[in-house]
Amino acid sequence: MPGRGRCPDCGSTELVEDSHYSQSQLVCSDCGCVVTEGVLTTTFSDEGNLREVTYSRSTGENEQVSRSQQRGLRRVRDLCRVLQLPPTFEDTAVAYYQQAYRHAGIRAARLQKKEVLVGCCVLITCRQHNWPLTMGAICTLLYADLDVFSSTYMQIVKLLGLDVPSLCLAELVKTYCSSFKLFQASPSVPAKYVEDKEKMLSRTLQLVELASETWLVTGRHPLPVITAATFLAWQSLQPAYRLSCSLARFCKLANVDLPYPASSRLQELLAVLLRMAEHLAWLRVLRLDKRSVVKHIGDLLQHRHSLVRSAFRDGAAEVETLEKEPPGQGQGQGEGEVGNNSLGLLQGKRPASPALLLPPCMLKPPKRTCPAPQVSTVTGDEDISDSEIEQYLRTPQEVRDFQRAQTARQAATSVTNPP
Repeated sequence: MPGRGRCPDCGSTELVEDSHYSQSQLVCSDCGCVVTEGVLTTTFSDEGNLREVTYSRSTGENEQVSRSQQRGLRRVRDLCRVLQLPPTFEDTAVAYYQQAYRHAGIRAARLQKKEVLVGCCVLITCRQHNWPLTMGAICTLLYADLDVFSSTYMQIVKLLGLDVPSLCLAELVKTYCSSFKLFQASPSVPAKYVEDKEKMLSRTLQLVELASETWLVTGRHPLPVITAATFLAWQSLQPAYRLSCSLARFCKLANVDLPYPASSRLQELLAVLLRMAEHLAWLRVLRLDKRSVVKHIGDLLQHRHSLVRSAFRDGAAEVETLEKEPPGQGQGQGEGEVGNNSLGLLQGKRPASPALLLPPCMLKPPKRTCPAPQVSTVTGDEDISDSEIEQYLRTPQEVRDFQRAQTARQAATSVTNPP
């Protein structure tokens, strides 16, 4: 019946008696918290003489869900509903959270790490079901630090022994491009900038595949590459109206953030397209640059596989030729710029321009300073000073021998050099 104090969890006074296993318990009718539990007698061996024990002890269920774990489970379910994930995803994420919380290191972790644990369980579930969700999106929803999130994510994957596949790039492109505000006219988007979603998505996928084939995606965050590919796809569909639009303005029109390395990825994509254009007969005579090559992206993508193979084949042949030539032979010729850049690449130098179709790490190798090896000049025949030799003496006999040797040396010195 109501009126028996207050609930310690919610502060409600609506406490009622509830019968549980024929034992009366005082329960809060608002939140369900068990305020007082009844007692019962059992015949377990550790409860001799039919001694009365509480319910939790008598059933052996000593582990109770803490308030922190309850809060975390609620946040897992809430996050799954915000992301509109299927019910099976929610059940899997909850199960992972419960498994992780059984480890003492997670239970004793800071509050910030426990908050991040919620997103890690949801992200692992989405990755296992090939659901396109990025780590950055989860961090934005949870207001979490990306470094803390990534370290906790790797810890949970290792702790639970999970097999988490990598993110599918094609699904990420579809999800990311769907959030762009360029597919219907609005006061902020002029009609000439509105584009058909399917056409733009199809060309973006082709450009991202090209970037993957030319090593522009390997070891890098995918969103800057996708942003650059989407921008080029959007420009190439109507170049007459869109070539004057910058990448920053495009992201502002699309209502998406501009990733910091996206400008660098854009320049790398344009360099690859120019290299491919050199092997297309009707484009070779046009002397294209990074601005005009955008108009011909459709033709380049149509013959993408053969053009990339030709660029690789010519690059390999050029490398073989330069390896056979003496170091100074290619300099001073009419086409010496490409030769010098390639030669500098073979010698480990930074080239002036990306002449060959090679991975970015080879076109722009990081500067590494190798310290000069220190040559030891110790031969073992060096004299040991008297003050230093004392630290090598270990036994009393060694001390006496050293004192006798020192006295004998002083006597010999006085004989050879009399005063």
